[in-house]
Parts: sequence; structure tokens; C-alpha cells
Amino acid sequence: MPHTFQLSTRSASGMFSHPLLDRRNFLQQGAAGFASLALTSLLHDEGVLASQSTNLETGGAVQVLHQPPKAKQVIQLFMGGAASHIDLFDYKPQLEKHHGEPSDFGERVELFQNGNGPWMKSPFKFRPYGETGKMISDVVAPLGACVDDMAFIHNMVGKTGVHSQATYLQATGFDRPGFPGMGSWVSYGLGTLNNNLPTFVVLPDHRGFASNGPKNWGAAFLPANTQGTAIFPQRKNPIDDLTPHADFITAKSEKDGLELLNRLNREFEQQRPGDSRLEARIRSYELAAKMQLSAPEAMDLTQEPKHILEMYGLDKPGSTYPDEINPPEEIEYFGRKCLIARRLIERGVRFVQVWSGNDNSFPRRNWDSHENIERDHKPLALGMATGAAALIKDLKQRGLLNETLILWTTEFGRMPSTQGSQGRDHNPFVFTNWLCGGGIKPGGSYGPSDEWGYKPLDRENPTLVHDVHATILHQLGIDHRKLTVRNDGIDRRLTDVHGHVIQDLLS
Repeated sequence: MPHTFQLSTRSASGMFSHPLLDRRNFLQQGAAGFASLALTSLLHDEGVLASQSTNLETGGAVQVLHQPPKAKQVIQLFMGGAASHIDLFDYKPQLEKHHGEPSDFGERVELFQNGNGPWMKSPFKFRPYGETGKMISDVVAPLGACVDDMAFIHNMVGKTGVHSQATYLQATGFDRPGFPGMGSWVSYGLGTLNNNLPTFVVLPDHRGFASNGPKNWGAAFLPANTQGTAIFPQRKNPIDDLTPHADFITAKSEKDGLELLNRLNREFEQQRPGDSRLEARIRSYELAAKMQLSAPEAMDLTQEPKHILEMYGLDKPGSTYPDEINPPEEIEYFGRKCLIARRLIERGVRFVQVWSGNDNSFPRRNWDSHENIERDHKPLALGMATGAAALIKDLKQRGLLNETLILWTTEFGRMPSTQGSQGRDHNPFVFTNWLCGGGIKPGGSYGPSDEWGYKPLDRENPTLVHDVHATILHQLGIDHRKLTVRNDGIDRRLTDVHGHVIQDLLS
């Protein structure tokens, strides 16, 4: 007679019954249960059923910060198209001395196009600013008042001279698609400071996207709700589909429709545990309802006093600048985004990304100055410098600069030799970033480039994009090696398997 096991179960009437289960059936059902547990564990490990415990206050995955934070929020200023370090921030007297002479790099140089002409000095004058005497170009002169608050990194190196790959590297830490943006990592790790606005906001150039478009701020394998929310301040409708446009939709009917949609979505979600896409969509609807009130208020610049608008270049844009700075609207374009970035930071947005120069018309209104550095860089640089300087001053006077870290970056630099007669080709071998606020040591330059601005002076110890990302996470209280998510069997992180905190930049 087979062995049996006595198991107690509750019947529909609420009384206990005692059915008999033979050993074979018990083992079969038990094995199925164990297999189910194993599968659940595997799915959890792969992130399919990920429900990592979170910080109850912010919703972030990091429950306890790894070290005391110096910053709470980040603003990334991204120059799409590759801004020239040697024409903005990295002064090279040797180029002035040897202008027009044949360039000699001492090695074979592989360039993106054909930019190995003679040495070319900058078309812009450089002057010293601040107590540090930092030399910067006339086209970024508005930043001269802020150089003592900034820290320049002149020995940045990239992995590629291709725009799309290099932009991915700066934006996501990888030079290929399929990885979350830095803002998504920060959003995932730290969560929100304001439930009425997105955690990660992107302010693109209203004329077009940079290489890769929205993939630069996508969530990839992180929860879908960590992706960036794009807002276009210069457009008539800054946020797509935030409010209904049909006349027959009333406030009550919209509320009733959202409640029905939410109920149906929740029922659907219960059947598919672990799929973050629906949860993100539900949250987006809920957030959109809150943003209908909070977002217009955050972008309403009529609340700003006249002197603030003037500082950002928004009061009669371009009127105080010479006619040669054309078009003057470049000052308005970038200044408006910088002022809105400050207002978003003030309201608790965790990460704001501001893009400049993504107009692919001709003559160029982006930073990719193959034909003419002076023509292309002058309006963009002055617009950027006016807005960035105002942002630094504004955050500082409001007591927000200490807890807000600003990163200025671009995908790579440009060559010290000419392309054609007035342009410069791509230079992934060295370029400049700068940081400001958020516990960064002010008023210095770290890691010089060589005498030409061609490669780092110390070629054995360049600064990588991963080092900058690691430093930013460190200032936010996160050890970049510990903020990981398992995807496709690999523990992924923003810094890949690289990166070290740049201690010399920390105050």
C-alpha cells in the first residue's frame, strides 16, 4: 500500500477537510512547485520580475547612500556636434605662434574626414579671468565671471570619432545603443524629490535632436519610468499630449476616463507581474495629471523679475550684443532652457539635461564645424555662455549651487589643424569638460592637454568619460561600483567596468 500524507486544507464552507495525497502525487506537485520557485528566482535575477526594495521616501533603489552626498541634483549641459576645446576653454599659444605652418603630430593620424591641414590658431582672442587667471575665449566671455567657481578637465579622451557612438558614450556610458541614460541611472538610484514633476527632464534643442535622438535619455533595461521626459520650452506646446485638445472633453469626462483606464490597466498588470512597462505607463498617466498643474507653473517665466530675465538674455534678446553676433536668438534659445532648468531644480527635479546646437540645416547651427569654426561657433558659444553663466550665478545666489552639480560636455573635441581653410575635423583624442557646484573644488584646471590640444599631455593617464560619471555619482552619495542591475546575465552599471572618482576635483 503506498504511503500517504495527511494535509489539512480549508473547504469552501470554512471547515477543515483532510484529503489523502499519495507520495507520488506529492513529489510530482512538490517538484512543480520547486521548479516554479527556481524559475521565479531566475526571472528575478534577470530583472524580469525585479522588485528591488526601494527608499520609501523617494522611491529610489538605493536605500542607504554609500557615502555622505555633496549634491542632490544634476544639470548636464550637452553641446551636440562636438564643441572645440581649443576655441573655447583650452588656450594654446603654440597654435598662435605656428599658425599656417604644416602640422606635424609625430605619428600617423586617422581622422574622420580630411582635417590634417596646417596648424590653425583660434579665430577668437583668449583673455584671463578671475583670481585664477583662467584663459578663455572671447565667445564664452560671459563665463569669465564664473571661472573661479568652475573646474576644467582638459585631458578627456573618447573611444570614437563618430558622433552617434561618442554621444552614446557621454549620455549612457556605452558607445552603442541599449543602455540607460545617466539621468535614468540617477533617477533609478535616488528616486524623486517631487511627485508632481518627472525625476529626469530633458530640454532638447527645439530645432532637432542630437545623434541618437531620444535613445540618449531612454531607460533601456531599467524600469521604464526612469526615462527622461522631453520638454520643448520654445514650442507652442512644450509637452506633447499633456492636456486634451478635443472640445468635447470636459474635466469630469477626462477624470472618469482616466479612472476607468487605470482600473483596466491594474487588472491587466496583475496578470503580468514583473513587467515594468505597464507600471511605468500607469505612473505616466498619474504624473501627467499632476503635471497639468505643476509643469505650466514651472515654465511660466512671467513670474521671474526683470533683472533675472536680463541675466539670462531673455529681455529683448540680443539687443545688448553687436550685430556680428548673429542670430541673436541663440542667446534666447539656450538662456530660456537654463532658466527653466533652474526652476525645475528649484522644484525638486533630480536630473535636468539641456541640449545645444542640433540644427542640421546649412549654414550649420550646430557645433560640428567642419567648414567654418568662426561662423558656426560664435553664436552658439555666446548663447551657451550667457545662459550657463546666468545659471551658475542664479543657483549660487539662491544657495542651490552647493547641492546642484553642473556638468558641461560634448561628444569629443576638434583638431588643432585645419579642415579646408577655416574648419576643424573631429578630435576624439582629447577634449574638455567642466564641472561646477555640488562639492566640486572651484577654480582650477585638471589634467592638461599637450601643447597643440591634440592629445593629453600625460598620455598614460587620461580622464575617461567613466571617471566623470563615477565622480558625479560619488557626489550624489553613490558608489558607482554598487549601483548595478543584472541584465542578460551581466551586472550592468553606468561606468561599465571602468571609472574612478577624480579625487583632485573634490572639495
